[in-house]
Amino acid sequence: MAKSKVLVLGGTGYVGRRIVRASLAEGHATYVLQRPAAEIGLDIEKLQMLLSFKEQGAQLVEGSFSDHRSLVDAVKLVDVVVCCMSGVHFRSHNLLVQLKLVQAIKEAGNVKRFLPSEFGMDPARMGHALEPGNVSFVEKMAVRNAIEEAKIPFTYVSANCFAGYFAGNLSQLGTLLPPKDKVAIYGDGNVKVIYLDEDDVAKYTIKAIDDPRTLNKTLYLRPQENILTQMQLVEKWEKLIGHTLDTFSISAKDFLASMKGKNIIRLSFYENLLLFNFFW
Repeated sequence: MAKSKVLVLGGTGYVGRRIVRASLAEGHATYVLQRPAAEIGLDIEKLQMLLSFKEQGAQLVEGSFSDHRSLVDAVKLVDVVVCCMSGVHFRSHNLLVQLKLVQAIKEAGNVKRFLPSEFGMDPARMGHALEPGNVSFVEKMAVRNAIEEAKIPFTYVSANCFAGYFAGNLSQLGTLLPPKDKVAIYGDGNVKVIYLDEDDVAKYTIKAIDDPRTLNKTLYLRPQENILTQMQLVEKWEKLIGHTLDTFSISAKDFLASMKGKNIIRLSFYENLLLFNFFW
């Protein structure tokens, strides 16, 4: 069976660049949406990344979310559309822009599979999330509803916690690097958490696009060796560095209370993930 042709939107982003590389590595004809020059502006790193994709064999397709016809024309080139728009508050937040893409896919009428920007926690299971982090989950559900109302074939990818944000730092707030002396343990540290390397998330995603088992389904990425408690994660790091870290426990109540002193009136997306992965 011939491999699907893939269009990636948000291809220069944190997840998107990995999706592009994985698609090329799997031998798919890969198209990357390139915004018009006026929208790219002076973002030299983004431009250089796009050019590197072209050198690796991807085709750049000019298009913009502000130009419906350009989206329709781009979608008509491919079988599968993967959107990687940012949905977290410390980066740009563009999830609802995907509603324009849903309309373009519906009009084009040729797409065999659409994978919207998800890749983290399953928003259908996050109805209990706190503001403002819950906005991301609410908006992802709005996009899902639009996809299904338009009867567009889909796959939703849920990978839970990105290792780059939650594993290397032993799940500490405010840093991406591991602590040297002491580590905060959430609750008793024995709640199971799923950590996924972002490159692996991209590989699984691309492998799913032509798999009939994932059509109109949510794909949960849960390799057994990637399911660890926070304490197990800390122990692995202690073994690597050759000494034991001092630990102190933070209860859910104290965790919520600590947010009040940080000019954070309501919980961010990141803190919601910590709260619902490590405490409950």
